[in-house]
Amino acid sequence: MIERDVIDRILAAANIVDVVGDYVTLKRNGANYKACCPFHDEKTPSFVVSPAKGLFKCFGCGKAGNAVTFVMEHEGISYPEALKSVAKRYGIEIKEREMTPEDVARNDNRESMFALNSFIASYFADYLNRDSSEGIPVGMSYFTSARGFSQKTITKFGLGMCPSGGDRMTVDALRAGYKEEFLVATGLTIKRESDGRLYDRFRERVMFPIHNISGRIVGFGGRTMRTDKSVAKYQNSPESEIYNKSRELYGLFFAKKAIQSADYAIMVEGYTDVISMHQAGVENVVASSGTSLTVDQIRLIRRFTNNLTIIYDSDAAGIKASLRGIDLVLHEGMNVRVVLLPDGDDPDSFARSHSAVEVQEYIALRAENFITFKAKLLLAECGDDPIKRSEVTRNMVVSIAQIPDTITRSMFIQQCAQIMGADENMLISEVALNRMHNLGDTEAEEFIRRQARAQQAERYASGYGKSRYAESATAPDEQSQRFGQIPLSASVDTLEREIVYYLLKFGQSNFETLEGGVVVEMNTAQVIVEELDKMDIVLTNPVYNTILSLYRTALAQSRYPSQAEIVNHPDAEVCTVAVDLLTIDDNYTESAIWSQKDMRTLSQSNMLAEGIPKLIWLYKSRIIMGRIAELNAMLASDLDEEQMYECLKEYNRMNQLKVQIANHLGRTII
Repeated sequence: MIERDVIDRILAAANIVDVVGDYVTLKRNGANYKACCPFHDEKTPSFVVSPAKGLFKCFGCGKAGNAVTFVMEHEGISYPEALKSVAKRYGIEIKEREMTPEDVARNDNRESMFALNSFIASYFADYLNRDSSEGIPVGMSYFTSARGFSQKTITKFGLGMCPSGGDRMTVDALRAGYKEEFLVATGLTIKRESDGRLYDRFRERVMFPIHNISGRIVGFGGRTMRTDKSVAKYQNSPESEIYNKSRELYGLFFAKKAIQSADYAIMVEGYTDVISMHQAGVENVVASSGTSLTVDQIRLIRRFTNNLTIIYDSDAAGIKASLRGIDLVLHEGMNVRVVLLPDGDDPDSFARSHSAVEVQEYIALRAENFITFKAKLLLAECGDDPIKRSEVTRNMVVSIAQIPDTITRSMFIQQCAQIMGADENMLISEVALNRMHNLGDTEAEEFIRRQARAQQAERYASGYGKSRYAESATAPDEQSQRFGQIPLSASVDTLEREIVYYLLKFGQSNFETLEGGVVVEMNTAQVIVEELDKMDIVLTNPVYNTILSLYRTALAQSRYPSQAEIVNHPDAEVCTVAVDLLTIDDNYTESAIWSQKDMRTLSQSNMLAEGIPKLIWLYKSRIIMGRIAELNAMLASDLDEEQMYECLKEYNRMNQLKVQIANHLGRTII
């Protein structure tokens, strides 16, 4: 146990700004410091550190405490271990009484694994520096001669070597008192299932300890010294209770101060890339260690800076494979730039052949924003092919859509339009659609709604919906209420054309709707035909009615008519109308009947679920109004008693239907 007076010394010595500053980037805010909270994901800082009170407090998630409890919470360690960590920082010696058997039993697996990793790291380093048969001539020779690492660099990163004997490391660890279960749990030792034999995972490999953000060793990476091509060049520790490769960045422990100072981090690929850059004097460097960049790794970097520069070698295939990582960085609200090294160079070789100043100048001069870099990379294979260029544009739209900040996103849209020679308004719409569908952006959804309404008005004003076959069309009644941009007084011919448009464009498509609180899937063509058949409706335009009849016949045969069947119809007028409707506004699938107020999204299913019922109800309303006018004329003529009775009976039925439809459409009946 740690004595109370020692604990008091630790708490008195601990400077909370220094301790917390090892984990997050603090910015002065009056007498206090602020940062984004390391305990939950946020983009607006709500984490406050008070040096006067020696306390931290997050007003977002509620975490609070002092320097020691911060380390405890952040590292997921016990209070005594957090005390030891802070004491070590300030050179305070801790003397504990000897642990009892009960204390040993309570020591959890994590601490046992950390202790084992620390021992093994020292074991590997000692073997590298002292063994004359293999460590020095093979391992040390590789680091100093092949890689050009100095002894200072080798010591700083704790480099070492695992012996070539099949189980030598495991045997030595067991002799030192470390348990087999933890050797296997950390992945240092592999236990063969067939006979239970233990052997070393990293035998005959030079070793790179992997430190977490606080400097504790969570795993290892090993490079083989064998020339056998069947042996993997690099091998990492498997994931364990203390090591998750997607949550660690190699070199971050050594780079975090430099990242804060430079206010940007450099991302490279491998262990030697990081080490060579550090040795060259560029220390704000980390590596994903050969894994795809993850959200957790990005958030680790974001604790210290909002700016990331990714360095690639000239391998175009490798760059393309890693581009997804850029989208993740953008999505987290970080600024990302890309540097491409000269042909034949990687960060390791480039750093070894240049001074720190030269490396930094090269990065400063050659760093490009992601949109410029991505365009150059992808356009290199396109030439003048418009199809390939459009694919590149879509690819870039996906990346731009990830950016959360509206102003930044707008600037990149402008730049993309210039580079690709694309219409800026088109790109704005595509980015908004991407954000709406993939990110659930409500602002983008509202933008799309407004844009759709404007396009509706433009389409209707330009004559969409007016049949070339109609002798006349009813002029829009500007005082009447509307659905979309078609007034309730729209002509029957206009509505019939709309019905045929739906059949041709979406006849085979399904949509979901609610019936009695249950989601029901319905088919466009079946709904239209069944609803019209309920009133025995025959379309007044003979060409439109022919197309409807083709669908009615096909559905009775449990099939859909193909577009070719309609386009190649022997009636030339049917062919002309079909082609006209099938090719109208191919890039815009919204029909003019869709409601301005009720439209929620522009997914095809929602469009059909909104548009079809309203179109059918509105069309039925026009048919009923026409029939009522006919009945009024009949009632004004000379009818016998039986005819009068039947006429009045139908008149009443039509009026009832009229009221039902008007209620559905939300229009007052006068």
